[in-house]
Amino acid sequence: MDEHAPRPPGGDRSGGTGVPTAMVERATRQWIDTIVVGLALCPFARGALERGLVRVVVSDAVDAPAAVQHLADAAADLLRGDSEDATTLLVLPDGFEAFDDYLDLVALAEDLLADLGHEGVLQIASFHPDYRFDGDPPDDPAHATNRAPFPTLQLLQEASVTRALDGHPDPEGIPERNVAVMRKLGAAGIRALLAPRGDHTPVH
Repeated sequence: MDEHAPRPPGGDRSGGTGVPTAMVERATRQWIDTIVVGLALCPFARGALERGLVRVVVSDAVDAPAAVQHLADAAADLLRGDSEDATTLLVLPDGFEAFDDYLDLVALAEDLLADLGHEGVLQIASFHPDYRFDGDPPDDPAHATNRAPFPTLQLLQEASVTRALDGHPDPEGIPERNVAVMRKLGAAGIRALLAPRGDHTPVH
């Protein structure tokens, strides 16, 4: 983890998942490396990753009030930085395993950004190990475009997103392209990319 990234209190406490903080971060970074960047699901993430601008913050929050406070702290830290391309992933391994609870948290997080005056400055990308798109079969690999090893809220800076989309030849085609990539890879291929590397990191 970036030594300057905000770390909510809790140290290496693992909470209900039984997963130590270091393993949560390792699994998340492997997902970023192999899925998000490796498969180019976010075609402009590689530059930020290579420049060390992707921060992973593992939160010990187990309820919505604590989680949104940690998100507010992460947002403040991100905006104090000196690069518009920096991004922060707030990982919530405990308390939001149920997808509906996580969706409620996402709504609260969006309201929080507006209340803090960050609307139009920051935006949230949401990921969950059980993410599902309405109308698609439960076993459709397309869901994996929005799945992460643990519930995650990503803070992105709007200026960076806008600049990246303006420079992309087909921004509207990104979601369709990503779905096609995940369906071609299939569930087994996705699991292989997320398989632990030389440790016993549990991934969903």
